[in-house]
Amino acid sequence: MDTFEIGDRTVGPGEPTFVIAEAGSNHNGDLEMAKKLIDVSVDAGADAVKFQTFRAEDMYVEDSGEVEYLDDDRSIYDIIESMEMPYEWIPELHGYCDEQDIHFLSTPFDEESAEVLKEYVPAWKVASYTSSHHPFLRSLAASEKPIIMSTGAHELDEIRESVDLLKDTGAEDFALLQCVASYPTPIEEINVKVVETLVDEFEVPAGLSDHTLDPVTAPSAAVALGASIVEKHFTLDKTMEGPDHQFALEPEELSEMITAIRDTESALGTGEKFVLDAEDELYRKARRAIHAVEDISAGESFTSKNVKILRPGEREAGLHPKYYEEILGKIATRNVEQSAGIRWSDVKDQ
Repeated sequence: MDTFEIGDRTVGPGEPTFVIAEAGSNHNGDLEMAKKLIDVSVDAGADAVKFQTFRAEDMYVEDSGEVEYLDDDRSIYDIIESMEMPYEWIPELHGYCDEQDIHFLSTPFDEESAEVLKEYVPAWKVASYTSSHHPFLRSLAASEKPIIMSTGAHELDEIRESVDLLKDTGAEDFALLQCVASYPTPIEEINVKVVETLVDEFEVPAGLSDHTLDPVTAPSAAVALGASIVEKHFTLDKTMEGPDHQFALEPEELSEMITAIRDTESALGTGEKFVLDAEDELYRKARRAIHAVEDISAGESFTSKNVKILRPGEREAGLHPKYYEEILGKIATRNVEQSAGIRWSDVKDQ
């Protein structure tokens, strides 16, 4: 499976998890708040901070009605319209991210927004509800930028259709994210094992776009299962007004999540089994070996009463335990003091 580049970062198996701090629309229409969200992402150690770029008229029919989970009397169209990020912010936010050495991303929801973003983002993020918008996917693939596509609210066969389209359009660098389109997602429904399924089915890097309230469990589990990318919403304050604040992480939780991801990566290691430097003392002092448990005179036989398989502690370790039966009944070539390790030079046949 191939890796690919997002800016100066390599994304894929064997590389550090690419962490996307999803600011979304939690700027509440305030440019300075958007910059504070970037600051929080940098402080937390994220690789990228991601906003959303859309226009209500290109997302919903105007007479769209309400959405129950938002607990807002306005129509979804009016809510989305109130969350629009001005296009003129994009160059300034991109420049602010450059100054802070963090990648600027923003999810486009329509062709016009993608055109505005094109020169400012190193990769495309495709939202779950757009992942079956084939004409839009085709236009993104034509740009030759890497694509990260969420898969919430879609069946595996639908994902396969979109993947085939991307490949047929010439897209070479893309990743798929397990996502559950529920805000927030109950922890028992996040189904992190789908990360493995996406890797197995499509042989591309996969990851998790997580909407659970827990900052650690699902992201850490995803990394343990091979996730190359983790994305999570965050906010300055969960109590702020707006549809996406309540299920987002607060700054200290975002830091906790990224720390947990990096700790999980460290804990996973390389998969190569060998004695580590950290094990050296107990390797020498606690691995069992063959030792005398009483003084043994030269010419005396080794028996189950005068030798045992014990930990040497500060003493020099004796023979490996696998030789225990082999030395029983053999003769000591010299005087061996109690607790000494038995060596082959101490042993001769009868």
